[in-house]
Amino acid sequence: MASENGFNGEKVTDLHEAGTSKSQEESQKVPGDNGENQDPESSKGDEKTNTVPFYKLFAFADSTDILLMIVGTTAATGNGLSMPLMTILFGNLIDSFGTNQSNGNVVEAVSKVSVRFVYLAMGAAAAAFLQVSCWMITGERQAARIRGLYLKTILRQDVAFFDVETNTGEVIGRMSGDTVLIQDAMGEKVGKFSQLISTFIGGFVIAFVKGWLLTLVMLSAIPLLVISGGTIAVIVSKMASRGQNAYAKAATVVEQTIGSIRTVASFTGEKQAINNYNKSLVTAYRSGVHEGTAAGVGIGLVMLVIFCSYALAVWFGGKMILEKGYTGGEVLNVIMAVLTGSMSLGQASPCMTAFAAGQAAAFKMFETIKRKPEIDSYDTSGKVLEDIRGDVELRDVYFSYPARPEEQVFSGFSLSIPSGTTVALVGQSGSGKSTAISLIERFYDPQAGEVLIDGINLKEFQLRWIRGKIGLVSQEPVLFTSSIRDNIAYGKEDATTEEIRAAAELANAANFIDKLPQGLDTMVGEHGTQLSGGQKQRVAIARAILKDPRILLLDEATSALDAESERVVQEALDRIMGNRTTVIVAHRLSTVRNADSIAVIHKGKMVEKGSHSELLKDPEGAYSQLIRLQEVNKGLEQLADVSDVNQELFRQSSLRRSFKRSISRGSSRTSSRNSSFSQPFGLPTEMNVTDPAMLDTEDPAEPPLKQAKEVSILRLAYLNKPEIPVILIGTLFAAANGVILPLFGILISNMIKTFYQPPDELKKDSRFWALIFLSLGLASFLINPARTYFFSIAGCKLIQRIRSTCFEKVVRMEVAWFDEPDNSSGSIGARLSADAASIRALVGDALAQLVSSFASALAGLVIAFVASWQMAFIILVLIPLIGVNGYIQAKFMKGFSADAKMMYEEASQVASDAVGSIRTVASFCAEEKVMQLYKKKCEGPMKTGIRQGLISGSGFGLAFFFLFSVYATSFYAGAQLVEHGQATFTDVFQVFLALTMAAVGISQSSSFAPDSNKAKIAAASIFAIIDRRSKIDPSDESGMTLENVKGNMELRDVSFKYPSRPDIQIFQALSLSIHAGKTVALVGESGSGKSTVISLLQRFYDPDSGTITLDGVKIQTLQLKWLRQQMGLVSQEPVLFNDTIRANIAYGKGGNATEAEIITASELANAHTFISALQQGYDTVVGERGLQLSGGQKQRVAIARAIDALDKVMVNRTTVVVAHRLSTIKNADVIAVVKNGVIVEKGKHDTLINIKDGFYASLVALHMTASTSQ
Repeated sequence: MASENGFNGEKVTDLHEAGTSKSQEESQKVPGDNGENQDPESSKGDEKTNTVPFYKLFAFADSTDILLMIVGTTAATGNGLSMPLMTILFGNLIDSFGTNQSNGNVVEAVSKVSVRFVYLAMGAAAAAFLQVSCWMITGERQAARIRGLYLKTILRQDVAFFDVETNTGEVIGRMSGDTVLIQDAMGEKVGKFSQLISTFIGGFVIAFVKGWLLTLVMLSAIPLLVISGGTIAVIVSKMASRGQNAYAKAATVVEQTIGSIRTVASFTGEKQAINNYNKSLVTAYRSGVHEGTAAGVGIGLVMLVIFCSYALAVWFGGKMILEKGYTGGEVLNVIMAVLTGSMSLGQASPCMTAFAAGQAAAFKMFETIKRKPEIDSYDTSGKVLEDIRGDVELRDVYFSYPARPEEQVFSGFSLSIPSGTTVALVGQSGSGKSTAISLIERFYDPQAGEVLIDGINLKEFQLRWIRGKIGLVSQEPVLFTSSIRDNIAYGKEDATTEEIRAAAELANAANFIDKLPQGLDTMVGEHGTQLSGGQKQRVAIARAILKDPRILLLDEATSALDAESERVVQEALDRIMGNRTTVIVAHRLSTVRNADSIAVIHKGKMVEKGSHSELLKDPEGAYSQLIRLQEVNKGLEQLADVSDVNQELFRQSSLRRSFKRSISRGSSRTSSRNSSFSQPFGLPTEMNVTDPAMLDTEDPAEPPLKQAKEVSILRLAYLNKPEIPVILIGTLFAAANGVILPLFGILISNMIKTFYQPPDELKKDSRFWALIFLSLGLASFLINPARTYFFSIAGCKLIQRIRSTCFEKVVRMEVAWFDEPDNSSGSIGARLSADAASIRALVGDALAQLVSSFASALAGLVIAFVASWQMAFIILVLIPLIGVNGYIQAKFMKGFSADAKMMYEEASQVASDAVGSIRTVASFCAEEKVMQLYKKKCEGPMKTGIRQGLISGSGFGLAFFFLFSVYATSFYAGAQLVEHGQATFTDVFQVFLALTMAAVGISQSSSFAPDSNKAKIAAASIFAIIDRRSKIDPSDESGMTLENVKGNMELRDVSFKYPSRPDIQIFQALSLSIHAGKTVALVGESGSGKSTVISLLQRFYDPDSGTITLDGVKIQTLQLKWLRQQMGLVSQEPVLFNDTIRANIAYGKGGNATEAEIITASELANAHTFISALQQGYDTVVGERGLQLSGGQKQRVAIARAIDALDKVMVNRTTVVVAHRLSTIKNADVIAVVKNGVIVEKGKHDTLINIKDGFYASLVALHMTASTSQ
């Protein structure tokens, strides 16, 4: 296997390094770089416990807020008392009915009470309005203040803070997410909580006053409730976590399969993946059903306890009337007061969770707000001179980046730059050129040594002032999401339009700006995406010119530009460099020729210094070598007409030697940080096609989601077809469950009647009703679990079916489908889990609720109309008003703050821009400017928030007003009916209670009603997957297979572009024939398409035109699965599955290889020895992506897997090698050089190396220079 050593060497170890350096960075996040932030990141475990005390949330309140909070709390207490007071009125009402049954004073007695109801309605409405609006407004104000303070603190932090402790994502997450949590904890939820607590206290106070004995007896049921509720909660959560675990297993299967879809496809492992996935779904299904049943038992138990306590109350209440002289009204008053009191306590739990969440969220934010940076731009102390001359000197500087303290960038570096001269810093990537610039800007302080300007230590100057004297133009100019005018104006406080125009002229930007339709007011888009690179760079230069700095720092200011833009920008720079001290960092030596002196930096040391001509005198000097290296590249570049893309690749590969990128130049550069080995032979960038960051396409899969057709509920129901009998039984139980509440209404009204009967009847009847209540409880206890059990079966089966069908579809998609960012392993995993769950909510739970509600409504109406149709009509007209109340209450429980997040999008954009380009903000001292902009963007949302507070408050107040008014009206009407003999006292209550109970049942279900909208969207996205036809389907059995394969492969006139990057042509009419039993090596620079050849041979993609044949047969006509089984793929980064080594090798054979085959394969791959030496031998688990093995070991296991895949170990195997190392390629039968999508040279090593100025020869030469200079 000639190619073996070519694969297990550098590239793989490099990945390892990349991995370790990442993990080291992670580990350094822990301590923080100064003592006071020890705890925030210290461990995820502790994060739960870190909260701020509740009162601290209000630390940023001003006097207005304090007033609002006092008013809000007082109002909330008043509002809370309205419910317990209502129970008193209710008791009086019943007494006025009950005692005046025989005489004709009903109407008079009842009207008195009804009027009181109206007064109560007014009071409650006013209190509710004040409670909600005061708390919402103060919450909004304080949250806005916290956001502002947080952003302000973030902007004043030193750059090191961003390297080590945070990133844009986290800051924006905190600003949008955490402040919403904090606002939730200190806004209307506090009012709600005070309201509920006062209801609780008020209810029990009234109950004890009215009848302490009965209250005590009723309280005896509470411990039972708590215990039954608690036990069930524990059981349900246990079951749920079992289900979660099973789903997590399933998710891992998805992640592993899709994350390495090329490996799966290559080894035709789709079947195995599907089987593994289905196994974990079965477990999840079982625990889902258990969980549902347990929840049902829980609800049943709670209902049982509640009905039992009623039974107790009826029986004991009757006893009290007889023995203690209570009235019926008082007994009911107590029952109701205890009920409202204890119910309110239950409703307080969402408030408690919100408080806890807010306290936790505040911890990290408040801690950041308190943090003092080492290098503080808000610090006004320090020297301010008239002006500076601009002498810059770095003296004996020692420095390493805070994020990677173990890598010294400078150890004893010195450099002096006299004022008014231009010094260029050149050297390889990672030598420390840009670090010098960061130190002059004082983004970092050196660990030892000093940076001097005019002989004064940089630390002694006032930071804002000295940064005002330094202009920075960096490689990736950062523009803010606003107009060109605003962007240039960052250079100077309140610059006039004339000044801005003049700066644009100087920067050669005026001509392109004038051509734009809006001129200077053109918006540049996020990060300046609406402008080209050269245009952005010129705007950035104009910004620097406007600042009129004494010292100009150009960090690769022209590297990202094409030749034409570079010329224009260079002209602009030459114009402004005169008489300023200028420091240039450049890769392209052409840009530094004219500098007064050139310093060559190598590994943090200055190795040469002098002018261009002086340095060239020493042909062996570092500068001359750099020049030569670039000449070679230039030569290659001119040989072929190179598209822009390749130029860029060339430029990058030109100098990116075996150096660790040690320069953290903002997030934009991190991508190149780990390319740590000689790259002249180029890394196949195609390998990264799956990396979404590479794909600059406008989410190609977004439209399908929007267009995803509305899915009819019928189609969903159809998926549930096999469970129809189960659903029918469940429906029966659901209906029975719905009837219970209206029945309860009948019972209560009869119970009320009992209380006004003569003693002996009262005794007998109270016992009878108590037993009826008990039996109702038992019924409820049996019906609930049955209902949930049957619906769980239906729901869980549906989830299982959807997930399994979807996954099967996904695995069979063509590889190109996975290149789309929307189809990454993460998002598909999320789709499978979240979408399936939402759909289940629609089918299983929603159906049950619907049936219950329907039954409730029907039963309620029937009972009401039978008892007294006149009264029923009157109440039916009024009930919608109560419905409104219910709706508003429900909305209130959810909280109104959900919309806050959306409103603050624009403001977040400002923040995200600023934080993402913190270096630019710092160098232009634009912190204040950003804050002003941010505050401006917050004004609108804040006004909206306050308006929302007032609206919500009014709604809430009205809801209470309606509720109490409806009560007053209904009973007044009832009294009239009783007086006129149209109805009896019992009938009135029966109608009232049957209908209100039905309404309670319905509203209860509407609060449970899952978000059907979400389910619809989910269904659409699921069916979008299920309905999509795969373009290259491995499960397709059609197609021919060849009897005996010789192994001749040919690509003829193949043209190809990756579907995810249609604008980049990879091959143009490429032809290559690979003869049986021969080894063909493909070489070329990065991005030339070497690995693409392999993807095409494996039929991961089909070419746009041209043909690919195996033994003369087009591969499209062959059965795909069989074709892939004829090949073994060992890729540059071998993907192993998180399983044993044995399983990984057997994967080649579809998982059923014999022990002997596995051992033979690993012996052939030189893997047997290291595997046997491991403690568990072949049963060693390789870890996620094979991390437990070294790079070489992983590679050998992958080779064994590939050998195992090819049944007979063919001696004359046809081999295609893609490699960078000469040792690997030298012995190949044919070497093909790929360039610009065609093959430019092919032949044996010895012939190709002797072609003067040939591509292969120059690649080799480049390779040699690169390796000698390492």
